[in-house]
Amino acid sequence: MEFIKDKAHAANLIQEQKLKELLVYLSEHSPFYRQLFSKHQVNINDIRSIADLSLIPVTTKDDLQRQNDDFLCVPAVDVVEYMSTSGTLGSPVTIALTENDLKRLAYNEYNSFLCAEGTKQDIYQLMLTLDRQFMAGIAYYSGIRKLGAGMVRLGPGVPALQWETIKRIKPTAIVAVPSFILKLIQFAKETGIDINQTSVKKAICIGENIRNTDFSLNILGKKITEAWDIQLFSTYASTEMQTAFTECAQGKGGHYQPELLIVELLDENNQPVEPYTPGEVTITTLGVEGMPLLRYKTGDICMFFDEPCACGRTSLRLSSIIGRKKQMIKFKGTTLYPPALFDLLNEREEILDFVIEVYSNEIGLDQVSLYLVPAEDNEECDHRIRAYLQARLRVSPHIKYVTVEEIQKIQFSEASRKPIKFIDKRS
Repeated sequence: MEFIKDKAHAANLIQEQKLKELLVYLSEHSPFYRQLFSKHQVNINDIRSIADLSLIPVTTKDDLQRQNDDFLCVPAVDVVEYMSTSGTLGSPVTIALTENDLKRLAYNEYNSFLCAEGTKQDIYQLMLTLDRQFMAGIAYYSGIRKLGAGMVRLGPGVPALQWETIKRIKPTAIVAVPSFILKLIQFAKETGIDINQTSVKKAICIGENIRNTDFSLNILGKKITEAWDIQLFSTYASTEMQTAFTECAQGKGGHYQPELLIVELLDENNQPVEPYTPGEVTITTLGVEGMPLLRYKTGDICMFFDEPCACGRTSLRLSSIIGRKKQMIKFKGTTLYPPALFDLLNEREEILDFVIEVYSNEIGLDQVSLYLVPAEDNEECDHRIRAYLQARLRVSPHIKYVTVEEIQKIQFSEASRKPIKFIDKRS
Protein backbone atom coordinates (compact mmCIF):
# COMPACT_ATOMS: atom_id res chain seq x y z
CA MET A 1 0.00 0.00 0.00
CA GLU A 2 2.84 2.40 0.82
CA PHE A 3 4.38 1.67 -2.60
CA ILE A 4 1.09 2.55 -4.30
CA LYS A 5 0.86 5.79 -2.32
CA ASP A 6 4.44 6.68 -3.25
CA LYS A 7 3.72 6.10 -6.95
CA ALA A 8 0.60 8.25 -6.78
CA HIS A 9 2.48 11.01 -4.96
CA ALA A 10 5.30 10.97 -7.51
CA ALA A 11 2.82 11.15 -10.40
CA ASN A 12 1.06 14.05 -8.71
CA LEU A 13 4.32 15.98 -8.29
CA ILE A 14 5.14 15.48 -11.98
CA GLN A 15 1.69 16.69 -12.97
CA GLU A 16 1.91 19.79 -10.79
CA GLN A 17 5.30 20.72 -12.25
CA LYS A 18 4.03 20.23 -15.80
CA LEU A 19 0.88 22.22 -14.98
CA LYS A 20 2.96 25.19 -13.79
CA GLU A 21 5.01 25.02 -16.99
CA LEU A 22 1.81 24.88 -19.05
CA LEU A 23 0.30 27.94 -17.37
CA VAL A 24 3.43 29.99 -18.08
CA TYR A 25 3.47 28.73 -21.66
CA LEU A 26 -0.20 29.61 -22.24
CA SER A 27 0.16 33.08 -20.71
CA GLU A 28 3.06 33.77 -23.08
CA HIS A 29 1.87 32.10 -26.29
CA SER A 30 -1.92 31.52 -26.35
CA PRO A 31 -4.14 34.42 -27.47
CA PHE A 32 -7.22 32.59 -26.18
CA TYR A 33 -5.88 31.82 -22.70
CA ARG A 34 -4.23 35.20 -22.26
CA GLN A 35 -7.65 36.74 -22.84
CA LEU A 36 -9.33 34.23 -20.51
CA PHE A 37 -6.80 34.86 -17.72
CA SER A 38 -7.25 38.62 -18.10
CA LYS A 39 -11.05 38.52 -18.26
CA HIS A 40 -11.40 36.33 -15.16
CA GLN A 41 -8.44 37.86 -13.30
CA VAL A 42 -6.63 34.53 -13.07
CA ASN A 43 -3.21 34.84 -11.47
CA ILE A 44 -1.30 31.77 -12.61
CA ASN A 45 0.97 32.03 -9.56
CA ASP A 46 -2.07 31.11 -7.42
CA ILE A 47 -2.29 27.71 -9.16
CA ARG A 48 0.08 25.61 -7.06
CA SER A 49 -1.66 22.21 -7.12
CA ILE A 50 -4.12 20.17 -9.17
CA ALA A 51 -6.85 21.15 -6.70
CA ASP A 52 -6.26 24.81 -7.59
CA LEU A 53 -7.43 24.17 -11.16
CA SER A 54 -10.94 24.98 -9.95
CA LEU A 55 -9.84 28.64 -9.85
CA ILE A 56 -9.70 28.61 -13.66
CA PRO A 57 -12.87 28.70 -15.82
CA VAL A 58 -13.49 25.70 -18.05
CA THR A 59 -12.99 25.80 -21.82
CA THR A 60 -15.79 24.42 -23.99
CA LYS A 61 -16.14 22.95 -27.46
CA ASP A 62 -17.97 26.13 -28.47
CA ASP A 63 -14.87 28.15 -27.51
CA LEU A 64 -12.67 25.93 -29.64
CA GLN A 65 -15.05 26.10 -32.60
CA ARG A 66 -15.56 29.88 -32.44
CA GLN A 67 -11.94 30.86 -31.77
CA ASN A 68 -10.04 27.95 -33.27
CA ASP A 69 -7.07 30.05 -34.46
CA ASP A 70 -6.67 31.77 -31.08
CA PHE A 71 -5.64 28.46 -29.50
CA LEU A 72 -2.52 28.18 -31.67
CA CYS A 73 0.64 28.78 -29.63
CA VAL A 74 3.34 28.48 -32.29
CA PRO A 75 4.16 30.22 -35.58
CA ALA A 76 2.71 28.51 -38.67
CA VAL A 77 6.24 27.61 -39.76
CA ASP A 78 6.52 25.29 -36.71
CA VAL A 79 3.34 23.37 -37.55
CA VAL A 80 4.15 20.08 -39.31
CA GLU A 81 0.68 18.47 -39.36
CA TYR A 82 -2.89 19.73 -39.36
CA MET A 83 -5.46 17.29 -37.97
CA SER A 84 -9.18 17.84 -37.45
CA THR A 85 -11.95 16.52 -35.23
CA SER A 86 -14.69 14.41 -36.78
CA GLY A 87 -17.35 17.07 -36.15
CA THR A 88 -19.50 14.66 -34.11
CA LEU A 89 -20.73 17.48 -31.85
CA GLY A 90 -20.65 20.35 -34.34
CA SER A 91 -18.40 21.74 -37.04
CA PRO A 92 -14.91 20.15 -37.25
CA VAL A 93 -12.05 21.82 -35.38
CA THR A 94 -8.50 22.02 -36.71
CA ILE A 95 -5.72 20.85 -34.37
CA ALA A 96 -2.18 21.92 -35.31
CA LEU A 97 0.75 19.76 -34.23
CA THR A 98 4.48 20.44 -34.04
CA GLU A 99 7.20 17.85 -34.50
CA ASN A 100 7.33 17.39 -30.71
CA ASP A 101 3.54 16.94 -30.63
CA LEU A 102 3.83 14.09 -33.15
CA LYS A 103 6.52 12.49 -30.98
CA ARG A 104 4.25 12.86 -27.94
CA LEU A 105 1.40 11.27 -29.93
CA ALA A 106 3.60 8.31 -30.82
CA TYR A 107 4.67 7.91 -27.17
CA ASN A 108 1.02 8.01 -26.09
CA GLU A 109 0.02 5.25 -28.48
CA TYR A 110 3.16 3.24 -27.76
CA ASN A 111 2.05 3.17 -24.11
CA SER A 112 -1.44 2.20 -25.22
CA PHE A 113 -0.26 -0.77 -27.28
CA LEU A 114 1.95 -1.90 -24.39
CA CYS A 115 -1.08 -1.68 -22.12
CA ALA A 116 -3.02 -3.84 -24.59
CA GLU A 117 -0.30 -6.51 -24.41
CA GLY A 118 1.42 -5.41 -27.61
CA THR A 119 4.93 -6.65 -28.36
CA LYS A 120 7.51 -6.32 -31.10
CA GLN A 121 6.48 -9.80 -32.27
CA ASP A 122 2.96 -8.61 -33.15
CA ILE A 123 1.72 -7.69 -36.62
CA TYR A 124 -1.18 -5.22 -36.62
CA GLN A 125 -3.64 -4.88 -39.49
CA LEU A 126 -4.96 -1.30 -39.50
CA MET A 127 -8.58 -1.28 -40.68
CA LEU A 128 -8.95 2.50 -40.48
CA THR A 129 -8.08 5.50 -42.59
CA LEU A 130 -4.70 7.19 -42.37
CA ASP A 131 -5.82 10.19 -44.42
CA ARG A 132 -8.55 12.88 -44.16
CA GLN A 133 -6.82 14.62 -41.23
CA PHE A 134 -7.66 11.65 -38.98
CA MET A 135 -5.48 11.82 -35.87
CA ALA A 136 -6.23 8.27 -34.69
CA GLY A 137 -4.81 6.78 -37.89
CA ILE A 138 -1.44 8.53 -37.63
CA ALA A 139 -1.39 7.91 -33.85
CA TYR A 140 -1.77 4.13 -34.24
CA TYR A 141 0.73 4.07 -37.08
CA SER A 142 3.31 6.03 -35.06
CA GLY A 143 2.74 4.03 -31.88
CA ILE A 144 3.18 0.70 -33.65
CA ARG A 145 6.38 1.95 -35.29
CA LYS A 146 7.73 3.00 -31.88
CA LEU A 147 6.77 -0.43 -30.53
CA GLY A 148 8.76 -2.01 -33.35
CA ALA A 149 5.90 -4.32 -34.34
CA GLY A 150 4.85 -5.21 -37.87
CA MET A 151 2.01 -3.38 -39.57
CA VAL A 152 -0.38 -3.69 -42.53
CA ARG A 153 -2.02 -0.38 -43.53
CA LEU A 154 -5.09 -1.69 -45.29
CA GLY A 155 -7.64 1.01 -44.49
CA PRO A 156 -11.36 0.64 -43.72
CA GLY A 157 -13.96 -1.56 -45.39
CA VAL A 158 -13.69 -4.31 -48.06
CA PRO A 159 -14.05 -7.51 -45.97
CA ALA A 160 -12.85 -9.71 -48.85
CA LEU A 161 -9.53 -7.85 -49.05
CA GLN A 162 -9.18 -7.82 -45.25
CA TRP A 163 -9.53 -11.61 -45.08
CA GLU A 164 -7.27 -12.19 -48.07
CA THR A 165 -4.59 -10.07 -46.38
CA ILE A 166 -5.03 -11.86 -43.05
CA LYS A 167 -4.54 -15.19 -44.84
CA ARG A 168 -1.47 -13.95 -46.70
CA ILE A 169 0.40 -11.87 -44.07
CA LYS A 170 -0.94 -13.51 -40.88
CA PRO A 171 -1.32 -10.50 -38.56
CA THR A 172 -1.75 -11.27 -34.87
CA ALA A 173 -3.97 -8.24 -34.15
CA ILE A 174 -6.38 -5.88 -35.84
CA VAL A 175 -7.25 -2.25 -35.13
CA ALA A 176 -10.86 -1.68 -36.14
CA VAL A 177 -14.29 -0.24 -35.39
CA PRO A 178 -16.26 -3.02 -33.58
CA SER A 179 -19.28 -2.84 -35.90
CA PHE A 180 -16.92 -3.49 -38.82
CA ILE A 181 -15.56 -6.56 -37.02
CA LEU A 182 -19.13 -7.89 -37.12
CA LYS A 183 -19.12 -7.37 -40.90
CA LEU A 184 -15.87 -9.35 -41.09
CA ILE A 185 -17.50 -12.16 -39.10
CA GLN A 186 -20.58 -12.14 -41.34
CA PHE A 187 -18.45 -12.25 -44.50
CA ALA A 188 -16.44 -15.13 -43.06
CA LYS A 189 -19.62 -17.11 -42.36
CA GLU A 190 -20.94 -16.50 -45.85
CA THR A 191 -17.69 -17.53 -47.54
CA GLY A 192 -16.68 -20.47 -45.35
CA ILE A 193 -13.71 -18.85 -43.57
CA ASP A 194 -12.94 -20.48 -40.21
CA ILE A 195 -12.05 -17.31 -38.30
CA ASN A 196 -10.83 -19.19 -35.24
CA GLN A 197 -8.14 -20.88 -37.31
CA THR A 198 -6.67 -17.58 -38.47
CA SER A 199 -3.63 -15.79 -37.02
CA VAL A 200 -5.64 -12.95 -35.42
CA LYS A 201 -5.86 -13.27 -31.63
CA LYS A 202 -6.74 -9.74 -30.45
CA ALA A 203 -8.48 -6.57 -31.56
CA ILE A 204 -7.91 -2.96 -30.55
CA CYS A 205 -11.45 -1.56 -30.72
CA ILE A 206 -11.87 2.10 -31.65
CA GLY A 207 -14.74 4.54 -31.97
CA GLU A 208 -17.51 2.43 -30.40
CA ASN A 209 -18.25 0.99 -26.96
CA ILE A 210 -17.76 -2.74 -26.43
CA ARG A 211 -18.42 -2.66 -22.67
CA ASN A 212 -21.06 -1.58 -20.22
CA THR A 213 -20.08 0.65 -17.31
CA ASP A 214 -19.71 -2.43 -15.06
CA PHE A 215 -16.98 -3.66 -17.48
CA SER A 216 -19.11 -6.52 -18.84
CA LEU A 217 -19.23 -6.83 -22.62
CA ASN A 218 -22.19 -5.05 -24.16
CA ILE A 219 -24.23 -6.57 -27.00
CA LEU A 220 -21.67 -5.55 -29.62
CA GLY A 221 -18.78 -7.02 -27.62
CA LYS A 222 -20.71 -10.25 -26.95
CA LYS A 223 -21.62 -10.70 -30.61
CA ILE A 224 -17.96 -10.47 -31.58
CA THR A 225 -16.59 -12.80 -28.89
CA GLU A 226 -19.38 -15.38 -29.27
CA ALA A 227 -18.40 -15.83 -32.91
CA TRP A 228 -14.65 -15.25 -32.68
CA ASP A 229 -12.28 -16.44 -29.96
CA ILE A 230 -10.45 -13.13 -29.83
CA GLN A 231 -9.38 -10.79 -27.04
CA LEU A 232 -10.92 -7.31 -27.24
CA PHE A 233 -9.25 -4.16 -25.92
CA SER A 234 -11.43 -1.08 -25.60
CA THR A 235 -10.05 2.43 -26.17
CA TYR A 236 -11.23 5.98 -25.56
CA ALA A 237 -9.60 9.08 -27.02
CA SER A 238 -10.34 12.36 -28.76
CA THR A 239 -8.43 14.49 -31.24
CA GLU A 240 -8.36 17.44 -28.86
CA MET A 241 -6.73 15.57 -25.96
CA GLN A 242 -4.09 13.88 -28.19
CA THR A 243 -4.02 11.08 -25.63
CA ALA A 244 -5.74 7.70 -25.28
CA PHE A 245 -7.23 5.68 -22.44
CA THR A 246 -6.67 2.00 -23.29
CA GLU A 247 -7.65 -1.20 -21.50
CA CYS A 248 -5.21 -3.76 -20.22
CA ALA A 249 -5.95 -7.50 -20.31
CA GLN A 250 -8.10 -7.13 -17.16
CA GLY A 251 -10.74 -5.25 -19.20
CA LYS A 252 -11.60 -2.97 -16.27
CA GLY A 253 -11.55 0.47 -17.88
CA GLY A 254 -9.21 2.63 -19.93
CA HIS A 255 -5.91 3.39 -18.19
CA TYR A 256 -4.91 7.01 -17.56
CA GLN A 257 -1.53 8.40 -18.63
CA PRO A 258 -0.94 11.10 -15.96
CA GLU A 259 2.32 12.31 -17.48
CA LEU A 260 0.42 13.36 -20.63
CA LEU A 261 -2.86 14.63 -19.26
CA ILE A 262 -4.74 15.93 -16.24
CA VAL A 263 -8.28 14.58 -16.22
CA GLU A 264 -11.24 15.82 -14.19
CA LEU A 265 -14.79 14.47 -14.22
CA LEU A 266 -17.18 17.34 -13.54
CA ASP A 267 -20.88 17.67 -12.82
CA GLU A 268 -23.29 20.25 -14.25
CA ASN A 269 -21.86 22.88 -11.88
CA ASN A 270 -18.26 22.10 -12.85
CA GLN A 271 -17.64 20.40 -9.52
CA PRO A 272 -15.67 17.12 -9.36
CA VAL A 273 -17.73 13.94 -9.04
CA GLU A 274 -16.96 10.95 -6.85
CA PRO A 275 -15.77 7.59 -8.24
CA TYR A 276 -18.51 5.49 -9.90
CA THR A 277 -20.47 8.69 -10.62
CA PRO A 278 -21.10 9.98 -14.18
CA GLY A 279 -19.30 13.21 -14.99
CA GLU A 280 -18.10 15.13 -18.04
CA VAL A 281 -14.53 14.28 -19.02
CA THR A 282 -12.52 17.52 -18.71
CA ILE A 283 -8.88 17.49 -19.74
CA THR A 284 -5.72 19.58 -19.45
CA THR A 285 -3.04 18.53 -21.93
CA LEU A 286 0.56 18.25 -20.71
CA GLY A 287 3.53 18.55 -23.03
CA VAL A 288 1.56 19.80 -26.06
CA GLU A 289 3.16 22.68 -27.99
CA GLY A 290 0.85 23.50 -30.89
CA MET A 291 -2.61 23.76 -29.33
CA PRO A 292 -2.56 22.88 -25.63
CA LEU A 293 -5.88 22.90 -23.79
CA LEU A 294 -6.66 23.86 -20.19
CA ARG A 295 -9.74 22.44 -18.39
CA TYR A 296 -11.34 21.55 -21.73
CA LYS A 297 -14.78 19.92 -21.45
CA THR A 298 -14.96 17.15 -24.04
CA GLY A 299 -18.71 16.62 -23.90
CA ASP A 300 -18.17 12.92 -23.08
CA ILE A 301 -19.89 11.49 -20.00
CA CYS A 302 -17.93 8.74 -18.21
CA MET A 303 -17.26 7.36 -14.73
CA PHE A 304 -13.86 6.87 -13.14
CA PHE A 305 -12.46 4.16 -10.89
CA ASP A 306 -9.55 4.89 -8.57
CA GLU A 307 -8.70 1.55 -6.97
CA PRO A 308 -5.46 -0.06 -8.27
CA CYS A 309 -5.85 -2.43 -11.22
CA ALA A 310 -4.86 -6.09 -10.96
CA CYS A 311 -2.36 -5.44 -13.78
CA GLY A 312 -0.28 -3.36 -11.32
CA ARG A 313 -1.10 0.10 -12.70
CA THR A 314 -2.26 2.51 -10.01
CA SER A 315 -3.62 5.53 -11.92
CA LEU A 316 -7.36 5.94 -12.38
CA ARG A 317 -9.36 4.26 -15.13
CA LEU A 318 -12.28 5.53 -17.19
CA SER A 319 -15.44 3.66 -18.08
CA SER A 320 -16.75 3.46 -21.61
CA ILE A 321 -18.66 6.55 -22.75
CA ILE A 322 -22.11 6.63 -21.17
CA GLY A 323 -23.17 9.34 -23.59
CA ARG A 324 -22.25 12.72 -25.00
CA LYS A 325 -23.69 15.74 -23.28
CA LYS A 326 -25.00 17.40 -26.43
CA GLN A 327 -26.37 14.12 -27.80
CA MET A 328 -28.83 13.49 -24.98
CA ILE A 329 -32.29 12.90 -26.46
CA LYS A 330 -35.55 13.77 -24.72
CA PHE A 331 -38.10 11.69 -26.65
CA LYS A 332 -41.74 11.52 -25.49
CA GLY A 333 -40.73 11.84 -21.84
CA THR A 334 -37.85 9.35 -22.11
CA THR A 335 -34.18 10.35 -21.78
CA LEU A 336 -31.94 8.48 -24.22
CA TYR A 337 -28.25 8.47 -25.11
CA PRO A 338 -27.09 7.07 -28.46
CA PRO A 339 -24.88 4.32 -26.92
CA ALA A 340 -27.96 2.83 -25.20
CA LEU A 341 -29.85 2.88 -28.51
CA PHE A 342 -26.86 1.28 -30.23
CA ASP A 343 -27.00 -1.59 -27.74
CA LEU A 344 -30.73 -2.10 -28.35
CA LEU A 345 -30.34 -2.18 -32.11
CA ASN A 346 -27.20 -4.36 -32.07
CA GLU A 347 -29.05 -6.91 -29.94
CA ARG A 348 -31.56 -7.95 -32.60
CA GLU A 349 -30.77 -10.47 -35.31
CA GLU A 350 -33.60 -8.93 -37.36
CA ILE A 351 -31.57 -5.69 -37.68
CA LEU A 352 -28.46 -6.00 -39.85
CA ASP A 353 -27.41 -2.34 -39.73
CA PHE A 354 -28.78 1.03 -38.67
CA VAL A 355 -28.49 4.79 -38.43
CA ILE A 356 -30.25 6.89 -35.77
CA GLU A 357 -31.40 10.37 -36.76
CA VAL A 358 -32.74 12.91 -34.27
CA TYR A 359 -34.39 16.19 -35.27
CA SER A 360 -36.69 18.86 -33.85
CA ASN A 361 -40.38 18.89 -34.71
CA GLU A 362 -42.44 22.02 -35.35
CA ILE A 363 -42.74 22.78 -31.61
CA GLY A 364 -39.07 22.14 -30.84
CA LEU A 365 -39.36 18.66 -29.32
CA ASP A 366 -36.90 15.86 -30.11
CA GLN A 367 -38.03 13.29 -32.66
CA VAL A 368 -36.22 10.07 -33.54
CA SER A 369 -36.05 8.27 -36.87
CA LEU A 370 -34.38 4.90 -37.36
CA TYR A 371 -32.95 3.84 -40.72
CA LEU A 372 -32.79 0.05 -40.51
CA VAL A 373 -31.53 -2.73 -42.78
CA PRO A 374 -33.89 -5.63 -41.93
CA ALA A 375 -32.78 -9.25 -42.12
CA GLU A 376 -35.99 -10.06 -44.01
CA ASP A 377 -38.29 -7.83 -46.05
CA ASN A 378 -41.66 -9.02 -44.74
CA GLU A 379 -44.42 -8.10 -42.28
CA GLU A 380 -43.38 -10.66 -39.68
CA CYS A 381 -39.86 -9.21 -39.40
CA ASP A 382 -41.29 -5.68 -39.25
CA HIS A 383 -43.69 -6.70 -36.47
CA ARG A 384 -40.89 -8.26 -34.39
CA ILE A 385 -38.73 -5.15 -34.71
CA ARG A 386 -41.54 -2.74 -33.79
CA ALA A 387 -42.73 -4.86 -30.86
CA TYR A 388 -39.18 -5.11 -29.52
CA LEU A 389 -38.55 -1.35 -29.72
CA GLN A 390 -41.92 -0.57 -28.10
CA ALA A 391 -41.18 -2.99 -25.25
CA ARG A 392 -37.64 -1.74 -24.61
CA LEU A 393 -38.08 2.00 -25.23
CA ARG A 394 -41.74 2.39 -24.15
CA VAL A 395 -42.04 4.75 -27.12
CA SER A 396 -42.17 4.17 -30.88
CA PRO A 397 -39.65 5.97 -33.09
CA HIS A 398 -40.30 6.43 -36.79
CA ILE A 399 -38.79 3.53 -38.77
CA LYS A 400 -37.62 3.61 -42.39
CA TYR A 401 -36.31 0.39 -43.93
CA VAL A 402 -33.40 0.77 -46.35
CA THR A 403 -31.05 -1.45 -48.33
CA VAL A 404 -27.40 -2.18 -47.53
CA GLU A 405 -26.36 0.19 -50.31
CA GLU A 406 -28.59 2.98 -48.99
CA ILE A 407 -27.37 2.65 -45.40
CA GLN A 408 -23.75 2.80 -46.57
CA LYS A 409 -24.44 6.06 -48.40
CA ILE A 410 -25.87 7.51 -45.17
CA GLN A 411 -23.05 6.17 -42.97
CA PHE A 412 -20.20 7.20 -45.23
CA SER A 413 -20.74 10.75 -46.41
CA GLU A 414 -18.08 12.31 -48.59
CA ALA A 415 -16.14 13.69 -45.62
CA SER A 416 -16.66 10.86 -43.09
CA ARG A 417 -13.70 8.83 -41.82
CA LYS A 418 -15.68 6.19 -39.96
CA PRO A 419 -19.26 4.90 -40.18
CA ILE A 420 -21.76 7.44 -38.88
CA LYS A 421 -24.42 5.75 -36.74
CA PHE A 422 -25.94 8.89 -35.19
CA ILE A 423 -27.06 12.01 -37.07
CA ASP A 424 -28.20 15.02 -35.05
CA LYS A 425 -30.27 17.49 -37.08
CA ARG A 426 -31.64 19.42 -34.12
CA SER A 427 -31.29 23.20 -34.35
